[in-house]
Amino acid sequence: MDIVTETRLTAAMKDADMKASDLFVRCLEAEGVTHIYGVPGEENADLMISLLDSSIEFVLCRHEQAAAFMADTYGRLTGRPGVCLATLGPGATNLVTGIADANMDRAPVVAIIGQASTKRLHKESHQNMDAIGMFAPITKWAHAISNGETIPEVLRKAFKLSAAEKPGACVVELPEDIAKADVGARVMVPHKTRRPAADHKAVASAVDLIAAARRPMILAGNGALRKRAAKQLRRLAHKTGIGVANTFMGKGAVSSEDPHCLFTVGLQGRDHVNCAIDQADTVIVVGYDLVEYAPEFWNREGGKTIIHIDFDPAEIDSDYPVALDVVSDVADALWQINEELNRRFEGRLPLFDIAERHNLRETIREDLEAEAADTAFPVKPQRIVCDLRKALGPNDILLSDVGAHKMWLGRYYQCIEPNTCLISNGFCTMGFALPGAIGAKIAYPERRILAVCGDAGFLMNVQELETAVRLKLNIVCLVWDDSEYGLIKWKQQNQFDGRHSDLAFNNPDFELLAQAFGMWGRTLTHADELLPALDEAFQQAGPALISIAVDYGENRKLTDRLGELVCTI
Repeated sequence: MDIVTETRLTAAMKDADMKASDLFVRCLEAEGVTHIYGVPGEENADLMISLLDSSIEFVLCRHEQAAAFMADTYGRLTGRPGVCLATLGPGATNLVTGIADANMDRAPVVAIIGQASTKRLHKESHQNMDAIGMFAPITKWAHAISNGETIPEVLRKAFKLSAAEKPGACVVELPEDIAKADVGARVMVPHKTRRPAADHKAVASAVDLIAAARRPMILAGNGALRKRAAKQLRRLAHKTGIGVANTFMGKGAVSSEDPHCLFTVGLQGRDHVNCAIDQADTVIVVGYDLVEYAPEFWNREGGKTIIHIDFDPAEIDSDYPVALDVVSDVADALWQINEELNRRFEGRLPLFDIAERHNLRETIREDLEAEAADTAFPVKPQRIVCDLRKALGPNDILLSDVGAHKMWLGRYYQCIEPNTCLISNGFCTMGFALPGAIGAKIAYPERRILAVCGDAGFLMNVQELETAVRLKLNIVCLVWDDSEYGLIKWKQQNQFDGRHSDLAFNNPDFELLAQAFGMWGRTLTHADELLPALDEAFQQAGPALISIAVDYGENRKLTDRLGELVCTI
């Protein structure tokens, strides 16, 4: 047999009928899937057996919500859809929070859910529910496969839509009888899609408005971190001499060490950088979603010229009256603006003097470092965050759960590189950080991965410690222990003149809890113990757990101090 005949025969065999679940897996392989996170059920049995002969690694989790968070983080960090799996009924409902989080935080995720045989979907039957109807409002697309021959098209569409800007979640349902059937469809080969470039008139108008500005600012959001956008944003800042503030989800868009970085906005109250935004006549908003930080908090007085640069046109909001939409791939739009600036102002750039922002930067830096050496115990949040920045390198990844600690990390923890601090500030759900750290470690095994959790959020997905132990993943979980729902207390105190409802609870001994899972753990008793403990934790062969008592009496002090802030710029 000659080589040409052999090649044709091999191709024909590949196109011959095969089991639908085998075809499904081949399609996943063609999409570049390397890991699937999930909890299978009997309705996924054929698919799970097909995975045994695949290069794809199935990561067995202890809860479906956690599996979705792992896929969420993997997708957000890599730009490729993370994949999670659950069975029908309660398996599908357990995915909901994680899927909603991925969709609102713009993380590409494809969820695979099992379903009962199509022979009983028309009637009342065991665990039968309209899962697709449930997922439809919280995803970009949700579809039930009704014919095995459509598997290649359905999966190609799910992955394409999930990764397309703005990224989000898609759900594919595979009934058990369809998974068993023989099909003759072929795998579809993915191809890259170029995103649209910015309209040349919009680019010219953007440069007109920038050149006409007297006190411009740049606000960088979540979308400024994707693809090449951060690189082009940094070029824009340097070419124009305009300062850049970032949202909680835009950290690292411009390095915190860069004189153009004016650090983070995101607290609902006033802050130093808000003074600069208040005084700005023009705000260039890059990759910003209104869910990150509502414009009512940074555009209180209005009257600003807002240039919106994003993948989609601006959302309609009375506090966000956009003068100009530059709609395209963000990196391309910024590149075009940079080139137009070069063409028009060659030899005269930058247009503005960034040295005028020096005093503001120094004021913020001094504020952020004020308690860096404080030795009080329970430990002040400021001291904890300063130590975390010292412990982690520029490319290491910190994931914040949701709670009072998120506000402190959001304000105080600054980044040198994009995508090195993941904060869920769109859907903003507790329980994200621990499973998310597992997804991050699988995406980047060579980096240090730190999950920072409140004691409440940590216990919402504590079972995934077993997953990390089993997989021998050196993720470190730092639990801020205050035995209360601290953020809720803080908000109630601010709203009701210091009063709050009963929000206290009891915690386990975290060091003993770690031992019960068969992992390294420490409960700290002094502020100076944190840095050595983190160093030891990152040297473990598997996961590590550190708990530290935190002084959330600092919450109201910060609120009061910012409430009395007088702008000095």
